[in-house]
Amino acid sequence: MNWLLMIQQRFGTVAVAYEAGPTGFGLARAILDAQLRCVVAAPSKILRPAGDRVKTDARDALLLARLLRNDDLVAVRVPTEAEESARDLVRAFDDARIELMAARHRLSKLVLRHGHVYDPGKQAW
Repeated sequence: MNWLLMIQQRFGTVAVAYEAGPTGFGLARAILDAQLRCVVAAPSKILRPAGDRVKTDARDALLLARLLRNDDLVAVRVPTEAEESARDLVRAFDDARIELMAARHRLSKLVLRHGHVYDPGKQAW
């Protein structure tokens, strides 16, 4: 985070904005710890021109800078590390449950294709 402090010393007040995404909120927490203004924008709430279909990093950066300067960004709340860890755990559990159901389905269809009928009574697994 030394580079952020160097920028702040050279240019004065610094504000940082980026779109919320799959990378988590570690960057936002580090920027906030450096006592800089940080806005994590909700991607679905960013006002984009109607005909703007080309999405590049340079265009996104300019758009975010303009919206930040005008206070037109809708910020999402940066969760604590504990909240983010709990969210990751819930997502991992749900992904594992979906994978287990898909594996069971594939196995039961494989067994059925080979002429075996699994009859466990009332419970399938």
